[in-house]
Amino acid sequence: MKLTLRILCALLIATSALAADKQPLTHETMFLMDRVASPAVSPNGKWVVFSVTDPAYDEKEQTSDLWIAPADASAKPRRITFTKAGESGAVWSPDSRRLAFSAKREGDDQPQIYVLDIAGGGEAQRVTSVSTGARNPQFREDGNAILFVSNTFRNALDDEANQKAAKELKDRKVNVRVYESFPIRNWDRWIDTDRHAQLFVQPVAPGAKAKNLLAGTKLVAEPGFGGQMGTSGEGIDAEWSPDGKSVVFAVTTARNTAAYAEVATDLYRVSAEGGEPERIVHGEGSYSSPQFSPDGRTLYVAFNPNNGQLYNHDRLIAFDWPSLRNRRVITPEPFDRSVGDYAITADGNTIYFTAEDAGLVKIYSVPAAGGTPNVAIAPERGVYSGIDIASDAPGVVMVGLWGSSVNPAELVLIDPARKTHRNLTEFNVAQAASIDWQPPQHFWFTTPDGLRVHNMIVLPPAFDPNKKYPLFVLMHGGPFNMWSDSISLRWNYHLLGKPGYVMLMTNYRGSTGFGEGFARKIMGDPLRGPANDINMGADEAIKRYPFIDASRQVAGGASYGGHLANWLEATTTRYKALISHAGLINLESQWGTSDTIYHRELMAGGPVWEQGSVWREQNPIRFAANFKTPMLLSVGEKDFRVPLNQTLENWSALQRQRVPSKLLVWPEENHWILNGENSRFFYHQVWEWIERWVK
Repeated sequence: MKLTLRILCALLIATSALAADKQPLTHETMFLMDRVASPAVSPNGKWVVFSVTDPAYDEKEQTSDLWIAPADASAKPRRITFTKAGESGAVWSPDSRRLAFSAKREGDDQPQIYVLDIAGGGEAQRVTSVSTGARNPQFREDGNAILFVSNTFRNALDDEANQKAAKELKDRKVNVRVYESFPIRNWDRWIDTDRHAQLFVQPVAPGAKAKNLLAGTKLVAEPGFGGQMGTSGEGIDAEWSPDGKSVVFAVTTARNTAAYAEVATDLYRVSAEGGEPERIVHGEGSYSSPQFSPDGRTLYVAFNPNNGQLYNHDRLIAFDWPSLRNRRVITPEPFDRSVGDYAITADGNTIYFTAEDAGLVKIYSVPAAGGTPNVAIAPERGVYSGIDIASDAPGVVMVGLWGSSVNPAELVLIDPARKTHRNLTEFNVAQAASIDWQPPQHFWFTTPDGLRVHNMIVLPPAFDPNKKYPLFVLMHGGPFNMWSDSISLRWNYHLLGKPGYVMLMTNYRGSTGFGEGFARKIMGDPLRGPANDINMGADEAIKRYPFIDASRQVAGGASYGGHLANWLEATTTRYKALISHAGLINLESQWGTSDTIYHRELMAGGPVWEQGSVWREQNPIRFAANFKTPMLLSVGEKDFRVPLNQTLENWSALQRQRVPSKLLVWPEENHWILNGENSRFFYHQVWEWIERWVK
């Protein structure tokens, strides 16, 4: 053990010497780095298109444009759009000559679909004129029509009816939201009962009009109809059929049961000419992300079951097409990781997908017919995301993003044969190399009940192993999430530790990337078990690393990490200070005011009025008599996931108990602090709060 520590200290001293001429990370450097988004590779495998955001503290000055790069890295990337408004959802035509994307340009009241001729040159041409806007374009196989999504009024049969309904809503003298079923809110917005996401087909021809495939159908009239609800609103996962005569899509007809049941999402098929959709796949769970094999004979989808568990892996499922027989699991047990992005090789023989694994995101491969997945690329550090494979190219032309906590994400060409990648872009490489930051160090410990728990520590700039540093225990949200070796704007490890703190990130029980069983360990134990893991992680770090000052520990987190900070307030005095952003303090009132409720009953083993043990024994507010640790509270007024009332209840308890506390309320923020100036202020508030108690 002593020899290991000597070797570690020698390595740290050498690393510190190399970093002597580098500068610490600043908020400005972090926030203003170019942000490279997920790529789309042309079907012939020659080109890759992607968007790059040039951020700014003033959102009005922020720009985003499309760039293109040769997939063989034979030339540098070049920008191909130059408008103030950004583009989204860029896709290639099947002949690799054109791009379609959504953008709101001069003269547009709503975003529309534009087509840019890459081969022939010229300006992008608008192809839609839909009053409700258009997004998520997809070319039909012949390239002569585009499928897209738009949120339209439920009973409107055409665009004229949508315009009339919008005017009536605007002119209405009564301002009221009316609901007859749950849910009513999602993340930071009230659910619009007047409008739903629907599917349109637009011929790519002058003067052509878009057709709403779902207008007037019995499906849309179902009271529980809806698409997928995300942080930016409602969408629909959809895909053209191989022959272009129909569209396969995933929706639910049971959203109105969300207060008392797990909601299922089924697969439907609708003619490209319109008509009543047919439900083609039903299961106790949710289907999403449909894709067809290159030969058009297999339909692949992701599936997550409804089985009373709080967490299940997404698994790849396949059906014969068009018969929809022979349902089979492509990533079956005992494979114990959840499928993320997936892409099919041009020969149809192999599927590559991303999956979380112990603080990293790796690329796996599996035979398209099903079998045992294997690790295709296991990075020593960092995460892969947004992988895409050319659908009509010789060999495997795979692109994606790769980044780590010290490497801002860049576009990469991925070589599964060599199990490596090379950069196609280097927007932030030079700047990242000038920063005094080090990759995280990983370690594990075993809990008394036999769980192996993964941890990362990050060292501060100008690190000296002969000094003593306070320990900042950072707790991730979710809970079905994972601290990974990647850059986060909201809780950046290196920026938080900049004043001179060793950062500790523990992937407590309930974290993803460690198997279904590990994630399910918090069922019926939402706070006590994870908090014990966190405290044990701190003990283990102190034991392993002599440069940590055990007398100066602080802890903080957001969302579920904020829940845990509040539980630590209720159960321990080991920390000198705590930070809680968007954290619940009262399980019972959180159940009644959050935008989602049924999974909270599953967690607690029953509804709140039955007063099972979780409601009574793991509710932080019930232990307010124990509150003693100074606490910084933060909340966005537009947060509907962990509403404002939770932080106000906590504030009241802290003030009533005369515990030193500080409250930050963000009128324009939601569950996250997204505005650049607000983010910068928040980091400074965290630093000042910690400094006040560990100086």
